[in-house]
Amino acid sequence: MTPSRRQRLARAVQTVSVTFLIALVLTFTIELVARGSAGGALGFFLQPYRPGWTTVVIFCLLFLGLDALLGRAHQGLLVLAPVFMVLAFTGHQKAYYLGDPLYPTDFLYARQIVELMPLLVADRPWTAVGLVLSMVVASAALFFAWRFWRRKFPRLSKGDRIIRLAVALPALAFFVSIMDYATFSWARDRLQIFPIMWDQKENYAHNGFALAFALNVPMAKVSAPSGYSQAAIAAAPQPATAASVPLDRPDIIVVMSESFWDPSRLPGTMITPDPIANARRLQSGHVFSPEFGGMTANVEFEALTGFSNAFLPYGSIPYQQYVRDSLPSMATFLKSQGYDTLAIHPFEGWFWNRKPVYKAFGFTDFLSSETLPPMAKRGQLVSDAALTDEIIREAEAKTDPFFIFAVSLQSHGPYEPNRYAAATHTVSTIGGPWARGSILTYAEGASDADKGLEQLIEWASNRDRPTVIAFFGDHLPPLGPAYVDTGFLKNPVPDRKESAEKMALHRETPLVVWSNRAGSAETGSISPAFLPLEIFKAAGIQHPYYTDFLGKVREQYRVVERSMLIGADDAATPEWSRAKSVAPIIRDFRFLQFDIMFGKRHGAPTYFPETLPADQRPPDAITRHYGDRIVG
Repeated sequence: MTPSRRQRLARAVQTVSVTFLIALVLTFTIELVARGSAGGALGFFLQPYRPGWTTVVIFCLLFLGLDALLGRAHQGLLVLAPVFMVLAFTGHQKAYYLGDPLYPTDFLYARQIVELMPLLVADRPWTAVGLVLSMVVASAALFFAWRFWRRKFPRLSKGDRIIRLAVALPALAFFVSIMDYATFSWARDRLQIFPIMWDQKENYAHNGFALAFALNVPMAKVSAPSGYSQAAIAAAPQPATAASVPLDRPDIIVVMSESFWDPSRLPGTMITPDPIANARRLQSGHVFSPEFGGMTANVEFEALTGFSNAFLPYGSIPYQQYVRDSLPSMATFLKSQGYDTLAIHPFEGWFWNRKPVYKAFGFTDFLSSETLPPMAKRGQLVSDAALTDEIIREAEAKTDPFFIFAVSLQSHGPYEPNRYAAATHTVSTIGGPWARGSILTYAEGASDADKGLEQLIEWASNRDRPTVIAFFGDHLPPLGPAYVDTGFLKNPVPDRKESAEKMALHRETPLVVWSNRAGSAETGSISPAFLPLEIFKAAGIQHPYYTDFLGKVREQYRVVERSMLIGADDAATPEWSRAKSVAPIIRDFRFLQFDIMFGKRHGAPTYFPETLPADQRPPDAITRHYGDRIVG
């Protein structure tokens, strides 16, 4: 070998060695930040066949490719390191507050994170100051590092850049090809990269932050469930009755109260007076929320459509990803029956993509902060009292039957102590001073929501028109450290996979379904997808999907959740989605939801006739009750 070849080989070995070392350090640092534990990050590399070393190789290839594009050795570090460090830090914070890792689709609603920054700053002001200073220092360091690289590192020759691209691009293309979790890959299996999509905490723990994040990129693609076809939809339980509404068409008000929960469930804690006395007195049952501490839109999706998040990819947000066209909901049907359908939320209309989603769901109008009159605040957010007044004002202005769906805002977390002046409750707790102050803040907000419920019930009790009111919490509040201090949780958020008893403790929120004709209904503890069934039953409305099909599902199951089915007899079926076969009614539930959301809508004429033009509806698809007679 000639001296010149030996020199080129030595340079190549040196380049690869340095690149590998940089990739190793970056991978370790990413895991350290994402996991928040040096031990956890180190454990990611200790077993020789863990995906940690595959991640290092992938970063090596990315560095080589970026260096070739940028023209200087190791300059790709200045691109990849900031990006992945920010992602890892964001992922750690999301896991801390919400209990879920960071998903690629989270960036579809990144703007609302920015909008909520004032609340986060109020919760942890010194942390916020530290973050701002760190961002300033990091930005300056990155700027000077970029200038240093441009001055001190010579440009790569054309040949070196071609070699780097020739090595990096085919190898990276190979890794991209094996990252679709929906298909089996022999190479991915040999590399010990296991897409554990049903348990994302384990997915990120096993595969590491970078690989797990990449595995979630294709999750927006929803594949047809095995066995789905037009014949399968036709074989599902057929409705026994046509859609019908009473002649007097009861008015319906549904309030989804932000983080409304029973704080007396906190161990060693007493709140005086009872902050949810009215909800407790009127309570019909519980909503068994699919979420904890956040992700309101997913609960809302189930409550309005009667569909289930259990049949969608883990980590997905239907409002952001899947609602692109009209989708049947309670509002769709009621609008077809001459109802005035109105949604109200005293925040901006883009939040959770609500403005286009509500339109797709059949709401005639949506009042958000842009279109609502000035509303009084309590703390930093629009008060529940002001929202209740607005609901009543809108209701009294209606001449047609109406369906109003309102989402409150006041009790949004975090719950920093002393949010409200002149507190009306006292709290004793085994938690420390901060926990006591946080619980008091939450209790004040919950009490305000409860008083709003009382006002609605009193108003509706004095009406001549039949009126149905549903009121429920979307999820437990993100009380974080207060849960740990009181012993309610071991960590600020619960595990996604728990026993049915623990899930109920960590997911149930109070539910009231009440009418001014019959009082409170009895619902039991149910998934939000069954709310349309209970609301329409209370209103005397029949519908081929919302009361007939969902009624058949409810006869067998009361909770349909990603990792747990709970039967009407309280029998729990964990990890049901991984079984080779599921109960026929759950299979048909999944088929029908896919058919309407992503498929050919074969089931629309049978289950959702109101979504079709009048001349295409089956005969007698929709009827109305006239006294004891039913007239088409």
